[in-house]
Parts: sequence; structure tokens; C-alpha cells
Amino acid sequence: MILKTDCKYFPGNKPCIHSKNEKIICSDCNYYEPVQNKILIIKLDATGDVLRTTSLLPALKEKYPASYITWVTRKNAEEIFRNNKLVDEVLIFEDNGTLPRLLVEKFDLLIHPDASPVSASLASVVMAKEKKGYILDEFGKIQPVNEDAVEWLEMGAFDQFKKENKKTYQQIIHEICRLDYKRDEIQLILSEKEIEFKKKFYNENRLDRFDIILGLNTGAGNRWQYKQWGLDRYVELIEMMKAQSNTGILLYGGPEEKERNDFLKNKFPFLIDTGTGNNLREFFALLDLSDIVLTGDTMALHAATALKKQVICLFGPTSYNEIEDYGRIAKIIPQHDCLICYKPRCDFKVTCMGEIKAETVYESIMNIHRTLLNDKNFSANKMSVNK
Repeated sequence: MILKTDCKYFPGNKPCIHSKNEKIICSDCNYYEPVQNKILIIKLDATGDVLRTTSLLPALKEKYPASYITWVTRKNAEEIFRNNKLVDEVLIFEDNGTLPRLLVEKFDLLIHPDASPVSASLASVVMAKEKKGYILDEFGKIQPVNEDAVEWLEMGAFDQFKKENKKTYQQIIHEICRLDYKRDEIQLILSEKEIEFKKKFYNENRLDRFDIILGLNTGAGNRWQYKQWGLDRYVELIEMMKAQSNTGILLYGGPEEKERNDFLKNKFPFLIDTGTGNNLREFFALLDLSDIVLTGDTMALHAATALKKQVICLFGPTSYNEIEDYGRIAKIIPQHDCLICYKPRCDFKVTCMGEIKAETVYESIMNIHRTLLNDKNFSANKMSVNK
């Protein structure tokens, strides 16, 4: 048989990209790369967590350089993997063909770092020589496959363990997989089309008139309302920022933040609204315009981190220790006894996020502001990226 079906480029039912482009067949092909390690990653929820889990990929490729990595995720996270050359194939959990395929295909390594019954059931039935993470037992309960996965499971089961934890999420999932942790970055690569989309917005809004661009990601979705800072606090902060004429302020959010952002835009017409109807990749591209991003512990935090922005993150009900700062994230943490409660609703009159003062955030912004302006390379790099 002419076909080399063990090649990483072999799609199974159509010409590979090299055959299509150069009209070559396997026997005459110089691109042949036999797959030595088939790796399956299952990570479905949530979009931000899927994004930050991509920090595993550099260590995986370093340990298994001839690997073929398949990632199973939900449809709403599919776009995260666009332009990511470290993932060879993305399978969509909701697609009808995904489960039948995974019941037949065999893998060398399965990684499932999420203690979720839905994805754990899938991890249980996948055939793999080695598994890391979690599966579902015959009683429908989550079980760790390996000893390294016990700690993370216990953190989910006991609030006091979650509060006491000092490890970042990235470190934890690397340990589950027995991979060397070198603080590898979250993987997010913009395409040329997306960069042009960003530049068009930059030019249309004359963002070159500003020395610094501050992005305000104002919400946190409907599920975690207490991750978001109060609208009154944003008003106070923007009033303070009005004196900084060399700083442009962009508003970010999705459909759930439309009302909040419309309110702020109406009150402060000088704000520049990036829109709440962008798709995920457009959101990423527009987020890349900001030099400093203010956000809660949301998907925007992980995206801004991946884009190597200076980030100010406001923490309340979720764990600030689990966030890898990469030397670029300033964490603002209120003095509140019940932090890291992970409650979607709160009984306190003044919530933990409500205790964060606008003055505190303003001071943090201005500290970064001064540092950037004193960086001799900052202005030159900014001009070259956005011209």
C-alpha cells in the first residue's frame, strides 16, 4: 500500500494538505512524520479554564516531540485552538461522530484534569495505555486514576483545602500529568486576519492619540455575578481616570455586559466601547489593543494573560493563589474572612468584591502606567505593532 497511515498529516478520508498543495503521494513525500505517541486531552468546561489548560501543551510537546495531540472540548471553546500548532486535532463533544470514534480509537496517553462527571464518563470509556486525571466508577463517582490527581480532587471536596492551597492551577495540572512545570504560557495566537481586524479598530478610533490604553472588562457572566466589581466602583474609577488625558479607556464584555457597558458609555461618552456582540476570536483581537487590562477572575483574565498584557485582577469568591501571575498580573485581594467561597450568591450586605475601593484600583493602574511610560522600548514596540 502506498499510503502511510501512521503519518501525522494523514486525514483518513481525503488528501493531506501536502498532497493537495503539491500533488505528491506518500512514496514521494518529504513531509512524512510518523506518530509515536497518540495523546488525548479531554477538557470541556469552562471556556476560560479550557484556555488556561493549554499551558500544558509546551511541556507535553517537549516530553513527547513526535506526538499527535487530540483535544476534546465543547463547541463554544473550539475557536480557542485556531492557529494553535501544538494541537493536531480538535473534536467537539456535542458532535454525533465524536463518541463513536473515541470508542474505537486507541491512545498512548489520556489526560483528563477535570473532576467533572460528564467528561469523566468519557475518560472512563476511552482506550488508552496510560491515563492521568479522573474517571467515573461504576457508582457514578469521580475517581483519581493516579496518586498525583488526589490533591486536586480533595480541594474540590473540602473548602478548607481549597483555601489553604498555594499552588497555581497550572502547577497542579502539570503535577497531575507528571510534567515538568516551567511556567509555560497559555497558548493563544492571533491570525493575520485577526490582527488586521484589531488594527482597523485602532485606526478608526484614533487610538494612536493615547500613550496608554486601559481595558475594562466589566463583567463576569451570569453564573458568577459576585466575581464582578460593582458598577458604582467603575464610575468612581473612571472619574479618577478622567485626569489622565493620555490614556484611552476601552470597554470589553459579552452580551451579558451590554447593559453595564451601555450605562458607562452613556455616562462617560469619551469611553470607547469595543462592543458586546463580538465572537470569541474578535474579542481576543480587540483585547490585544489594551496595554493594561482590569478584570475579574474570568475568561478575559486568561486571554489577557495569554496575550501578555499587564493585568490587574480583582479577586473575591475564587482562589487568587490558583492564578499564575507570570510576573504580569497585579492581584487585588480584599480583606474578607470568607474569601474563596465559590458561591454564586452571597448573603453579605457588602460583598468581598464590594470591599475593593476604586482608589486602590486607581493606584494599581497608575503604578503600571508609570512603569510602562518609563520603559524605553514600550513606545517603539507599541507603534510597530499597531501601525
